[in-house]
Amino acid sequence: MRIGMIAVFAMAALAGCASGSTTGGSGMRYLALGDSYTIGEGAAEADRWPVQLAGLLHVRNVEIEEPRIIAVTGWTTDELSTAIDQENPRGPFALVSLLIGVNNQYRGRGAEEYRVQFAALLQRAIGFAGGDAGRVIVLSIPDWGVTPFAEGRDRAQIATEIDLFNRINREETQRLGARYVDITPQSRAIAGTPGAFAPDGLHYSGTTYAEWARLALPSALAATGAAASP
Repeated sequence: MRIGMIAVFAMAALAGCASGSTTGGSGMRYLALGDSYTIGEGAAEADRWPVQLAGLLHVRNVEIEEPRIIAVTGWTTDELSTAIDQENPRGPFALVSLLIGVNNQYRGRGAEEYRVQFAALLQRAIGFAGGDAGRVIVLSIPDWGVTPFAEGRDRAQIATEIDLFNRINREETQRLGARYVDITPQSRAIAGTPGAFAPDGLHYSGTTYAEWARLALPSALAATGAAASP
């Protein structure tokens, strides 16, 4: 993220903290938490799915700021939590998104550890949303086993493990009352699709992120209190 953009987000966060409002200087505040998928590894900044989601909200006259993104390629749940401690974002935010867990699966980390750490992150996300779970959207983990990068690996085993982790994050999302967006079927449907992946063959293109933003839009509209429109 460019230094200038970070400065803008920092000022908006301070303003929101001082006022206790979910709005900043130019609109509602949005915090996006995650890993490579949220930061858009291999894609342009404008193609990141949270940025595209904010754009879709703007088209529907929802005044929301560019997202403040806390995400780095390779992060696991505990690493994201540590980064949140370091960045210390100040809520409340009108919208918070969370997409995390693929690196837990990739590194062979345990499912129960994931449950505990994901639930803790989701509780923090709800806190950043002023305690309103309805302002938080969780995206499922996409299945990287269908990517070109996974050639020669046990794709079926990857899918089984991704499904397990997604069952966990769905259960925790429902238990805490946040909104859940299942992007995993879409991530599997694009197998072999030209232009769906970033040059590294592992991450995704702006075209794929656009589809994730479209899938997340109804939940984001509901989270921000906006009526769905064409």
